[in-house]
Amino acid sequence: MTDKQPQSPFIDQRKGYYFLEGPKSRRSEFVFLLEVVWEFFKGIRALHFVGPCVTVFGSARFKEGSIYYEQARVLGRRISQELGLTIMTGGGPGIMEAANRGAFESGGRSVGCNIQLPFEQKENPYMEKWVKIKYFFIRKVLLVKYSYAFVIMPGGVGTMDELFETLTLIQTGVIHNFPMVVIGKEYYTPMISMLQKMADQGTISPKDLDLLKVTDDMEEAIEHIRVYLTANFQIQKRRRPIWWLLEKR
Repeated sequence: MTDKQPQSPFIDQRKGYYFLEGPKSRRSEFVFLLEVVWEFFKGIRALHFVGPCVTVFGSARFKEGSIYYEQARVLGRRISQELGLTIMTGGGPGIMEAANRGAFESGGRSVGCNIQLPFEQKENPYMEKWVKIKYFFIRKVLLVKYSYAFVIMPGGVGTMDELFETLTLIQTGVIHNFPMVVIGKEYYTPMISMLQKMADQGTISPKDLDLLKVTDDMEEAIEHIRVYLTANFQIQKRRRPIWWLLEKR
């Protein structure tokens, strides 16, 4: 026998926090609420004049020269030049950098909404404006709030999270008639097969499969976004910044 107690997976040994200890103090919860409000305020203030945008999701791990990096770079350039829309990404390296770079190098608008992480998520240099956010849920709200279309490139768990949360918002009618383009047919074949299985089992509607345009053809992707926007949106001219609020475009 040993007196040593097994370590609980719910204890952060670095800080000694007990995640299941119950409600935190009212002061702690109030401070958290203020942090959330401040993060939203910071993000909305920074991004108020950037739209209308197309948000591009994808992995931070694809390097320059890889097929997906170069596809994202071409996509950013073509959306900027042919549709006149701002490219928004998560602001990091990889696919995000490539999409920002394509827009930036072609003279288009390129912005980002970065996340504070200990690795991988250093902001890329191809953005004219960006904001760094502490909480993932706030970042995802901002990435959706200013966009009229979404492009999903190959990625990992974070990209899947962004894909399915955005898809859920469209499926449930929280946001309406927003095109979603998935680029990487071979990469996403298992996911599409799983979605088809869901439809066959009745856990989603068969028409939900039509919410995703899966293609490797850039021309088809651009045209899909163009048709949706032309049919469903009338983009109005943005108001000018108010000088006494210290606003900037």
